[in-house]
Amino acid sequence: MADKSLNKTELVAAVAAASGQTQTSVNEVLDSLFATLADSVSNGVKVTIPGWIAVERTSRAARTGRNPQTGEAIQIAAGNSVKISAGSKLKAAVK
Repeated sequence: MADKSLNKTELVAAVAAASGQTQTSVNEVLDSLFATLADSVSNGVKVTIPGWIAVERTSRAARTGRNPQTGEAIQIAAGNSVKISAGSKLKAAVK
């Protein structure tokens, strides 16, 4: 696990400093980006930024699970999840 993290406020400040934009405008762009991303993925549209990241909705089938306290079998309903894949540029940056 990483020892360091970058929260949204710090990310906005860093992007604003690097781009010469105000933190307010960068924050609005990020909010719009995340809203569009969430809307697209929830509608089953795969979002790809070539070389950087791909985000898509996946489906999970219904299955039988176990209650860890009692060991009793339970039915887990089918549902949706999100898959995020790193692109080649992001992978290369991590090496």
